[in-house]
Amino acid sequence: MMLIQMHDIDDIKVEYHPSSGRPTKVYHFEDYGCGPGAPTVVPKADPMPWQPFRTCIDFEVAELAHKAGLSHEQLDQLIQLIHCSRSELFTLWNCKDARDMWDAVSFKMTPFMKEGVVVPFRGIDQTFALFHHLLYFIFDAQRLSKFNGEKFIWFIHEPWTANAYWEYQLKIPPDAKPLAFILYANKAKLSSFGHVKGYPVVACCANLPTAVRNGKGLGGGHIVKEDKNHSGKPTFVNFKNVVWHASFLKILACLVSLLKFGSAIKYWDDVIHILYPIVLTLFTDYEEQVVMALIHGLMGKFPCPICLVPRNELSNTLNVYPLHTSTDTKALLARARESTTLGVREQILSSQSLCDVNSSFGVLEHTNVHRALSHDKLHFNDEGLFSDHKWPELQKWAAVQIDSFFQLISHWRNLNHFDQVISVSFSDGMKYEDISKLIIFAVHNLFDRDMDPEAYLLLCYTIKNGRETLSKLTELMDKYIEDTAEILEKSWNFPKKHLSAHVFDDIEVKGVSRNYSTKPNEKMHGPLKDAYQDHTNFKNFAEQETNEVDLTEPTDAQHFSLGSKQVVMSFADIEADSAGNPVFDRFRIKLNNFMNRVFAANSIPFPVLLNQIVECRFLKVNFESLTDTGVIFGKLMLIFTCTVGDVQYPVMLVLLYDQLVGVHSQKDKDFQFWHVKRKPRASAEFFSIHSIVRGCVIVEDASRPDEFLVVDTVDTDMFLQMKDICSQ
Repeated sequence: MMLIQMHDIDDIKVEYHPSSGRPTKVYHFEDYGCGPGAPTVVPKADPMPWQPFRTCIDFEVAELAHKAGLSHEQLDQLIQLIHCSRSELFTLWNCKDARDMWDAVSFKMTPFMKEGVVVPFRGIDQTFALFHHLLYFIFDAQRLSKFNGEKFIWFIHEPWTANAYWEYQLKIPPDAKPLAFILYANKAKLSSFGHVKGYPVVACCANLPTAVRNGKGLGGGHIVKEDKNHSGKPTFVNFKNVVWHASFLKILACLVSLLKFGSAIKYWDDVIHILYPIVLTLFTDYEEQVVMALIHGLMGKFPCPICLVPRNELSNTLNVYPLHTSTDTKALLARARESTTLGVREQILSSQSLCDVNSSFGVLEHTNVHRALSHDKLHFNDEGLFSDHKWPELQKWAAVQIDSFFQLISHWRNLNHFDQVISVSFSDGMKYEDISKLIIFAVHNLFDRDMDPEAYLLLCYTIKNGRETLSKLTELMDKYIEDTAEILEKSWNFPKKHLSAHVFDDIEVKGVSRNYSTKPNEKMHGPLKDAYQDHTNFKNFAEQETNEVDLTEPTDAQHFSLGSKQVVMSFADIEADSAGNPVFDRFRIKLNNFMNRVFAANSIPFPVLLNQIVECRFLKVNFESLTDTGVIFGKLMLIFTCTVGDVQYPVMLVLLYDQLVGVHSQKDKDFQFWHVKRKPRASAEFFSIHSIVRGCVIVEDASRPDEFLVVDTVDTDMFLQMKDICSQ
């Protein structure tokens, strides 16, 4: 009996939530795209997007002045100069005219609402300004799985594909839809010396795709000033917690009225649905998580905002401890407040390190603040575990040689390039992230497995991955801490090390970690500070900063795009310019032979010999994660198009790195290295640009002449690509 396979490898199955009434569907990988169910109607392009500005030049001048932070007098002078010499109709007359236009533009944006938050402290009411606005979008919960040739394997990416979203849709009426929010909050220093601080609270809609949700823009914020006479004292700490939660309650108040009956919203397809809100995810640094969870943090018996791990057990990520829940917290707080003495109250609260403050999240029936708090890679790993602990330890073992390696690393998109990393303190956690990606390739030759066992262990600790290896990581780290106990300068028993124990639970509950990455929102601190410095009078600046607007960047849906085209070049010009470079030997012959093979393979006659090309110096590749075909590593030597008839063919000249390499050593296995070796330069070959899988970074291995290491840590996809290649 012959079984007929119903599905193709990489097919995506979408199981919609039972309440949606939508049947399960299977999509071919190439058809799945950015997610089924997205609107297919493309909005018409506005032929005059600069309106209500009267002309395009009016808008461009006003925009330039706004970005440059020109004063009223400077803008008036600029406009007068433009009127003296103009080639296009320019109708702005002064700064007031420009500001009136900006006010007209602001009506197209969702307005910020201002509310006062009043909190008493030492008998005096303190008033704080809060600015906020709302967002509304929705999708049904989904469960996704990918066909591997035998069965469908469950996978998670966006929040609506994870467990928490699915579970919430079960709790609301069958004809309703979840309206899920992801909230970010953190402290930002606005003034040069840090005396003025902003507390931006950014609300993102979890129903939007990550590419949209992680776009640029400012959310609402409130300002709390610290009095140095009270800062750090228990009463003031509680006061700040009260201010934070009282302010946050104002933001959540708009959701409370919707919890019982929902809100009727007309979709883009004119269908009306009932929305029920939930705060699905909270992400911020540890200090702000402590405020959100209303625990005592480092000074408490149980410093973790998610579970009840004792303070002296933070370095152990293997043990499982009871979880905090909002229900238990509320019950314990009520019991403490019923006590007759302050001592008994503190004893009850300290049993879970709780603060005696009402949580703003208590008004949201289905939001468990402790479950909503999420692992923050930027602050917990890059600016915490690595920058404060691993990095100082590595510098003890090899300081001098590290800088020279980083100077030799090729410049790469979205990867910081360093001339010096030793003895330099970075304020940007993303720089520490990039150092951690490259450090193993910088120092692997400096340590011997037998001669330097402690340093070798520390390197092994930096490269493991996944839930299944978390126990191994802990074992390696514990051994390193034990072996170096006499020279350790810092304690490894701290919250940010422990919080990695919750990262995989977060993924299953709330989706992949980019859904709650603080990176996009941390980038808002710069514009927020710039707005304070350049666009305010330093008084009542919160009202002025709510006018700051930024736009998301466009995306390209094609497999690749070419740009920066040069002038047409003849083969004679190419051979003359590259004389003595064996890469370009027999250029015209090899190219014509390549094009003949391509045309013959497609049964198309090759009409004439080529004699000219157009070089391109920009290439962008949009790639699929993992490929089921064999890959070859190579260096791009030339990118160009050649025209045959009326058709342009994109071609590249590649120097291949597929020469046989030596035997894989034990170090290669320990560090999961992959070596490649360059072919002679005269063996460069032509390929169609369509055959590119993706770009990669390689670094020279000084211990093995003419061999290079593939850097698999530049991004998640490259890591998975190399893991798949190594397994073959």
